[in-house]
Amino acid sequence: MSFEQQMQQAMRSFIVEAQELLEGMEHGLMELDQPQGDPAAQDDGERINALFRAAHTIKGSAGLFGLDGIVRFTHHLESVLDQMRADKLAASPELVALLLQGRDHLAQLIDQVDSQGSCISDTPQEQALVARLQAAQQAEGGALVVAAEAVVPAAPAADGVPPVTVLAHGSALTASWHLSLRFGPDSLRNGMDPLAFIRYLRGLGEIVGLVTLTDALPPLDVMDAETSYLGFEINFKSEASKEDIAAVFEFVQEDSIVRILPAHSRIADYVELIRTLPEDDLRLGDILVQIGTLTQKELADALSTQQDAQATGSPAAPLGEILVREGATHQPIVQAALDKQKQVKDKRSRDSQMLRVAADKLDALINLVGELVIASAGNALHAQNATQTEAAAQVTRLVEDIRERALKLRMVEIGETFARFQRVVRDVSRELGKDIALVIEGADTEMDKTLVERIADPLMHLVRNSMDHGIESPDIRVARGKPAQGTLKLAARHDSGSILITVADDGGGLNRERILAKAIERGLVTPESAAALPDAEVWTLIFEPGFSTADAITDLSGRGVGMDVVKRNIEAIRGSIDIQSSAGAGTQMHLRLPLTLAIIDGFLVQAAERTFVLPLDAVIECMEFQPGQPQQGYINLRGEVLPLLHLSQALGLPTSGDEAGNTRRNVVVAQIGGQRAGIVVDALLGEYQTVIKPLGALFAHLQGISGSTILGNGEVALILDAATLIGRASRTAQGRSAPALTH
Repeated sequence: MSFEQQMQQAMRSFIVEAQELLEGMEHGLMELDQPQGDPAAQDDGERINALFRAAHTIKGSAGLFGLDGIVRFTHHLESVLDQMRADKLAASPELVALLLQGRDHLAQLIDQVDSQGSCISDTPQEQALVARLQAAQQAEGGALVVAAEAVVPAAPAADGVPPVTVLAHGSALTASWHLSLRFGPDSLRNGMDPLAFIRYLRGLGEIVGLVTLTDALPPLDVMDAETSYLGFEINFKSEASKEDIAAVFEFVQEDSIVRILPAHSRIADYVELIRTLPEDDLRLGDILVQIGTLTQKELADALSTQQDAQATGSPAAPLGEILVREGATHQPIVQAALDKQKQVKDKRSRDSQMLRVAADKLDALINLVGELVIASAGNALHAQNATQTEAAAQVTRLVEDIRERALKLRMVEIGETFARFQRVVRDVSRELGKDIALVIEGADTEMDKTLVERIADPLMHLVRNSMDHGIESPDIRVARGKPAQGTLKLAARHDSGSILITVADDGGGLNRERILAKAIERGLVTPESAAALPDAEVWTLIFEPGFSTADAITDLSGRGVGMDVVKRNIEAIRGSIDIQSSAGAGTQMHLRLPLTLAIIDGFLVQAAERTFVLPLDAVIECMEFQPGQPQQGYINLRGEVLPLLHLSQALGLPTSGDEAGNTRRNVVVAQIGGQRAGIVVDALLGEYQTVIKPLGALFAHLQGISGSTILGNGEVALILDAATLIGRASRTAQGRSAPALTH
């Protein structure tokens, strides 16, 4: 692989990772926007840290590829998030809205890189957004409160010099830093006045407390006036870094002891800072230097001590222990750094267990598994003796296992798709002036990744329609005795071998009269037949192209475009959509989708000397259809009325005279979504692993057929759409006409 190809592959990985991080940022910002009393808003600190890490990672990775526009813009986002995690900015709804706009703009820049290889930055829109982000950083936030301690006041200083508070020996005062100074005995002889250093220190901040240590003073008769005996313990309040403070004593560090420690009030700050560091592979010393609690000289001295111990053959103490023993830092800070190291190692270990695979490679694998299933079935048919039969059965079992594992590779949780609608509901409800809460159920339900991608647009149409047409405005809801806040629910669950997705609202429901009036106006139904139509058929009228009952056209809906596209897209993936609505109570849209588009467990049946496949998950039981039994539209199944569908008649296939009642036949009892029917067939051929093959555009109009498959003997069998067949059987049993399925 050439260098250019390697860079393209690395760029692809960056784009995928950035898009995932941006999705996480949107989810995190939406959770920040929850009301304070909401359980989802209880851990804002960790969410802000996660947002900061995501922005930091995107900025750092973009810098590796020279994407300076992304680096510059992300820096402004990162700065706002940094102030939020430092409690200088509160997560107000206005600030969250601004960050969401920033996240959206960053997503646009990433998309430009994905499609064009570069991004267009510094546009007027971006400049306006940057100005708002910078203005947000100037907002007043919470300040760190410094607690006062009991101190011993000193005499007023002369010559306008600010007074220094002299601490009682052994006491302390909350400050930013604590300095422990022991000047070398020859400091004065070398022209270094300790008081000059202390005065110079004031240029970096405020000395809020000072204790002079006289323990090293000898008796007066042996004292040398040119020798430095005094030590100083200083509480120092400053925003300067440890490196800057250490630079003050640069000229006396060789023969003096200078220890600079964060005051106890700041230990927790350093621990939190360590926890929020990016997931970089840093050593202990590097972490402590990066957060500013250790200088490079202190680190070098500690490493030198460790190496000297190793050179003598004695066990060397851990670096953290050496740093604490020498007074360079505190034990809690060292422990936090060690915990951070362990966290990074654990994450890398988990990441190493994950492998990204291109979707086209996975699709190719599924296709090969499908061919293997067909070949395995053919092999089983040609087994000639017991040994070959046993071997073929073993191969079949292994192929089934491979099939199950291969299909699981394409299964993903639908919760990620549902979570995207939190932003949609938030923005659209504010645009409409409505108060709408989104409720998500069954987010851990798994389905084929291809299906998840293809239902995103239909779900978007349904959600926006529910918000615009279904849920009323707050004043209307209150007048009707409802809560002012409307509820929109997205739910998913497994049902009879398929996925059932529900989009439900507690709005006003569909208006039967308005729908029929519009249908009569457009000539879809006659005035005479309109009154007799059941609700279920009235609701299906909204799926007609161009059908709309909206009084006005808005940015969201009203043009009659959308619901027909929803139905067409759902049916294109062998799915169906059903509507339940109650006036004043709300509407439920039920989308029934197959678990996968690739391979299913099927049940082979025969009708009119042709072989068909029913999804095995829809089959409840099989029973004999007695010869000579009356040709009615239903039978009595253990006291229950079971609608019947004669498969050959429903499909318009030629039948032999024996079918009238002289040949034994069978009834397959199938159930989908609470509806049950019996499908009358000529023969039962047993279970069969079914590789689904699309029918093609030429046969797209066929009703009751969802696909085809190739049998082990090379013949083609059609896969039956159980939901359509059951629905037809129910309508026929109720005395309502139903057209031939294949017409």
